[in-house]
Amino acid sequence: MAITVNTDVSAMVALQNLNATNKALDRTQLRVNTGLRVSGAADDASSYQIAQAMKGDKAGYESVLTGLSLAKAVVNTALKAGESMAELLIEVKAKCVQGNISGLDNNSRSALSAEFSALLVRIDTIARSASFNGKNLIELGATSLTVLSTVQGSTMSISAQEIMAINLQYGVPNCDLLTSANAVIALSVTNTAITTISRSLANLGSSYKAVEIQSEFVSKYVDILHEGIGTLIDADLAKESANLQALQVKQQLGVQALSIANARPLAILGLYG
Repeated sequence: MAITVNTDVSAMVALQNLNATNKALDRTQLRVNTGLRVSGAADDASSYQIAQAMKGDKAGYESVLTGLSLAKAVVNTALKAGESMAELLIEVKAKCVQGNISGLDNNSRSALSAEFSALLVRIDTIARSASFNGKNLIELGATSLTVLSTVQGSTMSISAQEIMAINLQYGVPNCDLLTSANAVIALSVTNTAITTISRSLANLGSSYKAVEIQSEFVSKYVDILHEGIGTLIDADLAKESANLQALQVKQQLGVQALSIANARPLAILGLYG
């Protein structure tokens, strides 16, 4: 091969190889630093496009999951309040039975009737306070709750259950314990109220279970999307780490090869010594 100063082919080849190694090294270092095999469309256009679409779906379902979580909290608040109210109705029934005992004096009846009324007030107080995020499903005038269940716009409807004292038929005349006859009326109304609140709690329980099932499905689907995105764009860090070391060695060898190639024209000086 001719020795020339103006065109050193060996140096040019060595430089090209070194540049290619540096480019590969930069790409590998980026993957190691970011943990991504595909950081942008230029890295892998098709994978990037698919991953972006999946990221959009994932973000949408995460929003749906947030809405379902809020709905669960609203229904659960109503359930816990209703359960407390049901326990109070058991106490109310006990007072009604006591009010029908013969031989009670007026003072005892007045005390029992006052306790009876106080328990009903507590029931209504609980119902009014059973609100989460501004939504109450059991107070007077409560409306159904509509929940977004998919990114396509499908919804779930949770029916309101008005279980305040007035809705449990405690607005009827003579619903007190001041007389034995009134106690019989109060007991009948209380038994009906217990049946009514049990049915309402069953409805709320079914709604809570439905929301919970949908929430679990959406959560699993979000995990599937997350895994799919990772499969498309995540880097294999063990592989990239090994590749990084190999490229670093290759870079050092490339520098040495370029140095040797650049030194070859110096041999010409020996011809003129």
